Amino acid sequence: MTDGGDGGGVVEGGTSADSADGAESAVTELASGTRIGQFVSVGVAGATVETVIVALLTAGFAAPPLAAKALGAETSISLMFLLNDRYTFADEGDAGLAALGRRWGRSHLVRLGGLTVAFVVLWLLTARTDVQLVIAGADFWPTVANVIGIGVGMVLNYVAESLFTWRVLD
Repeated sequence: MTDGGDGGGVVEGGTSADSADGAESAVTELASGTRIGQFVSVGVAGATVETVIVALLTAGFAAPPLAAKALGAETSISLMFLLNDRYTFADEGDAGLAALGRRWGRSHLVRLGGLTVAFVVLWLLTARTDVQLVIAGADFWPTVANVIGIGVGMVLNYVAESLFTWRVLD
């Protein structure tokens, strides 16, 4: 919060140098190699679950790719939330069932951005291209396109989850 004057950089409780240190600390917190590694490993688990569901539904049961993606995404998002809450961000957030429920709700809201990106990439790569990857008589291109979409949405998800779900900078 500024001092209410001319915006000359005085920050309540400190100087503009303190503010710069705070910004640097925030970037350091978000760029934690350990936390990013944990988030990515949880993401790999979630992507694996989602990919298996998409592959089974599209290649095994000829389900539409976007419907398969929706079921796979919800399953993986809930799994990743639980893993992140207990592993990646275990020391963040309040304890208790009510707080867990609030984080789960925020997680779903913030993941809508990454999920939207993943859906758009999947749609572009399956509905707007004429690519097939046939293996043993089944087309696995929707599965590959889904993995590409997951990768594109991962950075957005990490930043949004860090800032809004577990509030690492509070």
